Amino acid sequence: MEIKVKLLLSRGMEMPAYATDGSAAVDLRAAIEADTTLTIAPGERALIPTGLAISPESKNVVAIIAARSGLAIKKGICLANSIGVIDSDYRGEICVGLLNTSKEPFSVARGDRIAQMMFMPVYAARFLQVDSLDDTERGTGGFGSTGVK
Repeated sequence: MEIKVKLLLSRGMEMPAYATDGSAAVDLRAAIEADTTLTIAPGERALIPTGLAISPESKNVVAIIAARSGLAIKKGICLANSIGVIDSDYRGEICVGLLNTSKEPFSVARGDRIAQMMFMPVYAARFLQVDSLDDTERGTGGFGSTGVK
């Protein structure tokens, strides 16, 4: 699959690349002004530009933005909206909403890896209104109905 990438020259960022042959996602980097640091206070959110805009070759693909596990586990830095969804027809700059869940301020500098982006297929649903649904073993059980162990 080909993804056209527009590098926003005013930001001066580089093309995304997979770190290894087995990588499922590419890292997204902070495209903030050079020689500046953005600090996210505990409990605060910040919208970080990446300097990238994309155009997938197919409308049947979505770019998913996910937290970097190291930042989330070690630093408490998560995505403000859990995951980001970049629709195939969006042509604006990809920005990442970060949330600092830790008790310490977190600083972001230009070029820091702040999130990751992967591509997934999209299936458009056709919705059918019905009066009843088929029965299953689980039925309407939810919210922990299957237990912890």
